[in-house]
Amino acid sequence: MHQIKTLLHSADCLLITAGAGMGVDSGLPDFRGNSGMWQTYPELGRQQIDFTSIANPQAFAENPRLAWGFYGHRLALYRKTVPHAGFDYLLKIAEHLDLPYFVFTSNVDGQFAKAGFDPERIYECHGSIHHLQCTQPCCDEIWTADITPVIDNDKCLWLSELPSCPHCGSLARPNILMFGDWHWIGARSDEQESRLQAFLSKYQNPVVIEMGAGTAIPTVRRFGERFAPNLIRINPRDNALPTRGGISLPMGAKAGVEMIWQALIG
Repeated sequence: MHQIKTLLHSADCLLITAGAGMGVDSGLPDFRGNSGMWQTYPELGRQQIDFTSIANPQAFAENPRLAWGFYGHRLALYRKTVPHAGFDYLLKIAEHLDLPYFVFTSNVDGQFAKAGFDPERIYECHGSIHHLQCTQPCCDEIWTADITPVIDNDKCLWLSELPSCPHCGSLARPNILMFGDWHWIGARSDEQESRLQAFLSKYQNPVVIEMGAGTAIPTVRRFGERFAPNLIRINPRDNALPTRGGISLPMGAKAGVEMIWQALIG
């Protein structure tokens, strides 16, 4: 904790980075392995459909009601989820230290904005489930997911009229970077990334608090490791540090961030 306090007090900005493990303390699934996903979506388990197959543009082409059953359930789940206390502790840490912050996350759930983080300081590198695009796509437009999911949860099927593109009438899909995805419209995320790069150009000594970033898709981990040893890695499993070092807290996101907060005010 003394090392963490020293690191934070010497920083001139705070980078908050998060993978799927960040949402676990809010009750969200992290899709780590098929067993976890199939427990939440038993129909996908019965059909032996793994995450890479359903989180795939081909699923929308071959079985749009099943694909939208999966994403529609997630959209409804994320809308009703209350971000856990760790989000608030992160905001308190930034305020207590008077540090400007930026969020880098691979999560598509929108929980950081929901928790009160400035949307202009969030980079969602894999897009957002709260925005849609055309499956074709017929144009580059991205729009808000103003839809109401009606799902048969047991069968993982979308029951109501399928979301459609307002321009050409084709099937719409979430504006999320999927596996094998050549048609993701990344303009919204590109704008967020540009703001992040402008932010980083202003500061010389960032410190990273990373939470729940796994190794299977290491986008978040690799970003944070650029700033090692100014890296605090919070992860109950994948907590090994890069060769340049850092500080490892082998625990969940909420517990780790709360520990940092208590150390700062203690």
